[in-house]
Amino acid sequence: MSPTLQDEKAEASPIFPASRRHRRVSSRRGPVAALIVALLLVPIIWILLFFLLAGPTHKSKLWSAFHVGKGWEAASHREDEYLIGVGKADVTGPCVELNMMGYADPNQIGTGLRQRLYSRAFIVADPGNPADRFVYLVLDTQSGDTAVRYGILSSLQELGAEYENYSHHNIAVTGTHSHSGPGAWLNYLLPQITSKGFDQQSYRAIVDGAVLSIRRAHESLTLGHLSVGSTKVFGANINRSLFAYLANPEEERAKYNTSSEDDGSVEKDLTMLKFQRASDGKNIGVLTWFPTHGTSVLGNNTLISGDNKGVAAYLFEKSAIDDETAAEGFVAGFSQANVGDTSPNVLGAWCEDGSGEQCSFENSTCSDGRSQKCHARGPMFTVSDEGTTSCFEIGKRQFEPARKLYDHLNQAPSPVRGRWVKSFHTFHNMSNHEFQLPNGTEVRTCPAALGYSFAAGTSDGPGAFDFTQHESNSTNTSPLWRLVSGVLKEPTEEQIACHAPKPILLDVGEVFSPYQWTPNVVDVQVFRVGQLAIIVSPGEATTMAGRRWKEAVGNEITALFAEESHSTKPIVVLGGPANSYTHYITTEEEYGIQRYEGASTLYGPHTLAAYINVTLSWIPYLSSSASSRPPLGPEPPNNSNRSLSFIPQVIRDSPPFFKKFGEVKQDVEEVYQKGALISASFVGANPRNNLRLERNYAVVEKLVTPPPSPMNPVAADAGSVSSGDDDDNDDLRKELVRTRDDGRWKVVRDDGDWHLVFRWRRTSELLGTSEVRITWETGADPWAEPGRYRFRYSGDAKSLAGEITEFEGVSGEFELVDPDR
Repeated sequence: MSPTLQDEKAEASPIFPASRRHRRVSSRRGPVAALIVALLLVPIIWILLFFLLAGPTHKSKLWSAFHVGKGWEAASHREDEYLIGVGKADVTGPCVELNMMGYADPNQIGTGLRQRLYSRAFIVADPGNPADRFVYLVLDTQSGDTAVRYGILSSLQELGAEYENYSHHNIAVTGTHSHSGPGAWLNYLLPQITSKGFDQQSYRAIVDGAVLSIRRAHESLTLGHLSVGSTKVFGANINRSLFAYLANPEEERAKYNTSSEDDGSVEKDLTMLKFQRASDGKNIGVLTWFPTHGTSVLGNNTLISGDNKGVAAYLFEKSAIDDETAAEGFVAGFSQANVGDTSPNVLGAWCEDGSGEQCSFENSTCSDGRSQKCHARGPMFTVSDEGTTSCFEIGKRQFEPARKLYDHLNQAPSPVRGRWVKSFHTFHNMSNHEFQLPNGTEVRTCPAALGYSFAAGTSDGPGAFDFTQHESNSTNTSPLWRLVSGVLKEPTEEQIACHAPKPILLDVGEVFSPYQWTPNVVDVQVFRVGQLAIIVSPGEATTMAGRRWKEAVGNEITALFAEESHSTKPIVVLGGPANSYTHYITTEEEYGIQRYEGASTLYGPHTLAAYINVTLSWIPYLSSSASSRPPLGPEPPNNSNRSLSFIPQVIRDSPPFFKKFGEVKQDVEEVYQKGALISASFVGANPRNNLRLERNYAVVEKLVTPPPSPMNPVAADAGSVSSGDDDDNDDLRKELVRTRDDGRWKVVRDDGDWHLVFRWRRTSELLGTSEVRITWETGADPWAEPGRYRFRYSGDAKSLAGEITEFEGVSGEFELVDPDR
């Protein structure tokens, strides 16, 4: 348990005892009493003169100091004060007809929306030198990306001089590693294959939303304080490649084995950075790091969501709405950490073949010797819902200890101290990096390549065909794969030797046609504020790989900056996958086992050592006195405007004969008990026509005032309102808008809520017809309460000429009652 969560003895305040002594002394008459009164008046007069004569800046600083509970002492110690800002914006791309990013399954095509995706931005700057700042982005995406990062930087430059301090060196683009978001936005060819190429709409949604979140954080910049602490999170992750983890030295593993519940096989620590503004002492956000894969929702799911990290952020932000310690617009970021070998499916991997047995320990196969029937189980795996219930539970298990840590830091802050806010970023070519290990051995990295076990997948998402994790190679798989490997590019003997013991399946780092398949140039980046250092990892570091990287950085910071004032033991976290997705980063020992993670470690057995070597070489740029930056390095290509795309576009939408867009096809019933699935269907149009960023496709509205009298009717019946209807329907539309503006109906659930689900399906390709179904899962929704409700669907139809027309549909009203009624 972190020291920040240990009980602390409260110090007795001297104020009240002193007041009592003054009263006792002042009760005496005579010169002594007069002297005491005079002594009491002096500080009062001094305070009055201070407020009368001091400028507004001094007064606001004094007021801020009192508000954060530090009194005069805080006003005189400024090394714990920073410029801070947070922002959040919608990055939800096409939720239908697009391959989802994560499981690399071409058949996993989006059919709707469970939860909107967001970019959450956190800015920290030195108030004495505002150019020293950094932005940490947490995107509800599978990872960061080179093209996305280029797009963000370009858009920020277009905003003008106010944003000139944001550049390569101080912007980290991290993903929560959700496997339930739309794909087709990544820079390199390999991840584009299953998505049929690159989709500009999907890409722009992420870039534009990320930029908007940065703008909102930038515009909210204010003086404030940072607190950092940690806690344990149990029941939210296990090691899915324990066989590989056990290859690490026993003495190293023993350092982290503290109990049966925390045996060190995965990290259980959640680290939190809390943002508190000085003006009123309210918290504006939290940023956390904790490792668990975004694979709670399974590969047969087709609804867009932020997976378990999205749930945790949703629950935290919801808990802050009525919290007096939290400011309006509170933002909670749940970033990944050394996530590589972790799984949220905490009941382990089991064979779904009727045997009731666990998958083999070494290679995650079942009795047939294959991996396809080996599936990991989440905590609620018996619920047949594509992992949705398990996902919510794993998100909740992260939220609850994070919330307790937040409350603790409010009571007993553990401040970040040190006015320095430093960052560096450089591009580094990993295809042939020669360097020396700490023991003096000369080694080098290799051009990127993927091994046979890469194609086996993991128990979170098994691969296809006859590949297995560990010992999969050309001798025990179909000869077809050797042919496929050779057609792409036959690796040279030098490349084979460099990657050994990895048997190369795809020599992707040496293929440049029609453009690069995977990155050889990687991002190396670290942020530092006070005693906190953030390693921004482009790949998925495994548990032990992340520990070694963090330990090396912490030791280097301690050695180089020990003389800096107020320096304390550094706290080092690792966030990612970020900036450019470079697959996995294992230890050399884990690499030798060649399970999925080792086979997906791109640059050979010394990949981790190379990352550490390059990172440490630039640590001096994090000195409190540093005023320069490392060279930019060899810039990777930006393929966003040259990538191939075979994704069909929307041709047109059409309602069925004698119907209109938004018309109710299947209406709600009049009464439901809490716990019911409540749904209605509408004549729909393709959601790709308008992503409705910062808006909604589906909402639940609650009646908040009594129905109007018959003399003042309101159009709240089932039906639709289309901007292409006649004058009577135009009047109906205006009336609906008016009643909502008047507060008669209040939106209580929208696209951002986990338990309101929006589904779309094409009913006729030839005619261009489609249907939308909105479902409210009141049984799983912990905030569902009795009342009178209705659904509202908002859509956009595309004509054959390409014109987009908005429309709406409204369901009938229904009553939600307690089950005992």
